Amino acid sequence: MNALHYVTAQLARRPLQTALSILLLALGVATLVFVLLVQNQMTRNLTRDAAGVDMVVGAKGSPLQLILSAVYHVDVPTGNVPLSAVETLRANKLVASAMPLSLGDNYRGFRIVGAEPALLAHYGGTLAQGALWQGRLQAVIGAEVARTTGLTVGGAFFGAHGLSADGPVHDDAEYRVVGVLAPTGTVLDRLVLTDLESVWFVHEGEATDPTEREILMAEREVTAILVRYASPLAAAILPRQVNADPKLQAAVPANEVARLFAVVGAGIDTMRAFAAILFGAALLALFVALMNALEERRYDIAILRLLGASRARVAALLLLEAWMLAAAALLLGVLLAMVGVAVVGQWLAQARSFPLSPFDWPAEVGLVLLLAAGVATLAALLPAWRASRMQVHDALAQG
Repeated sequence: MNALHYVTAQLARRPLQTALSILLLALGVATLVFVLLVQNQMTRNLTRDAAGVDMVVGAKGSPLQLILSAVYHVDVPTGNVPLSAVETLRANKLVASAMPLSLGDNYRGFRIVGAEPALLAHYGGTLAQGALWQGRLQAVIGAEVARTTGLTVGGAFFGAHGLSADGPVHDDAEYRVVGVLAPTGTVLDRLVLTDLESVWFVHEGEATDPTEREILMAEREVTAILVRYASPLAAAILPRQVNADPKLQAAVPANEVARLFAVVGAGIDTMRAFAAILFGAALLALFVALMNALEERRYDIAILRLLGASRARVAALLLLEAWMLAAAALLLGVLLAMVGVAVVGQWLAQARSFPLSPFDWPAEVGLVLLLAAGVATLAALLPAWRASRMQVHDALAQG
C-alpha cells in the first residue's frame, strides 16, 4: 500500500473528526477569500468610477449621497441645481471641465442620464454599434444595459419616472436606441445616456407658447455637475466658493469615498477577525485530531517501523495527512467563497449596482491559500515529530 492510499484509509476510519477539521479550515478560507474578492473589486470599482472627477456640485444635502448618486448612480439625488451654475463653473479659471448630468428616470432599473458627449470621453466609452445621439429622445445604452434588456440599435423603450423600475411610465415619450457602447468596466456600462434636452422634454412637455418656452428655459435645472480642477490650487479654493452659494453644495469624491471605506472597513475587519478565529479553531481541531490519530495508531506505526519504514517516512505520513485535509479544506473554502460572491454579485446586479465576479481573483488570494497550508503544517509538526520518535518495542508491548 502506498502512502496516499494509507493516509486515505486512515482518514476514512474517523469521518467525523476528518469532516470537522476540513469544515473549520474551509470556513476560515471561505471568509478570507470572500472578503478579499469583494474588497478588491469594490475598491477598484469605486476608484475607477471616480477617477478624473475632482468635485461634484449639486443641491444642498448629504455630500456622500451626492457622490453616490452622481458618480456611482446607486443612490437618490439630493435635488437639482440651476442650469446657470454650469456656465458659471465653466467661466471659472480654476475649472478645467464641468459636465452636467440630469437624472430622474430609469428603464428597468437602469438610470437614464441626460449628459453631454464629454461624459463618454471621460470614461473612455466607445461605440460598439450605431452612433451618438443627434436629436431629442435618442439614447445610447451601456453594454450591461444592452445585455440585460436585449435592446439593440433601432429598439425603442419608455422611461419610468424616478429611480425605481416600478415607477409610473412616461408613455408619451418614446426613446429610440441609436447606439450601443462597448464594455468599459465602469459605471458607463449600466447607464442609458441621452442629451439634456431629452430629459427636460420628458418632464416639461412641448411648450408652444413663446413666453412659456422662455420661462421653462430660464427655470431649467440639472441634477449634478462633475468638475475637474484646472490646477492644484482649485482644491483649496473652489469647494468653498461653491458652498458659499445657498443653492449649491460641493462634494469631493476622494474625501467621501475615504469616509465610506472607513465605515465599510469596520465590517471587513470584523470578518477578518472572524476568519482568524476560525483559523485558530481549525489549527486546534487539526492538532487534536492528529494527536488522537497518533495514539490510535501506535501499534500500526510500530508495525510500519518493523517493516522498514524510516522515522522520516513515518513523520511524512502525518504531514501528508495534514496536507490532504488542507487540500480538501481549500477546495471547499474557495468553492464556498465563490458561491457567496456570486450570490452577492447577483443581488447587486438586480439592484443595478456595482458588478462583482467570483472569477476576478486578486493576488492576495494566493497568500490565503498558503496560509491555510501553513496552518495545516503547523498543526501536524508536533504529532509528526512524536510519531517519528515513538519507541517500537513500547508500542508493541501496549498492543
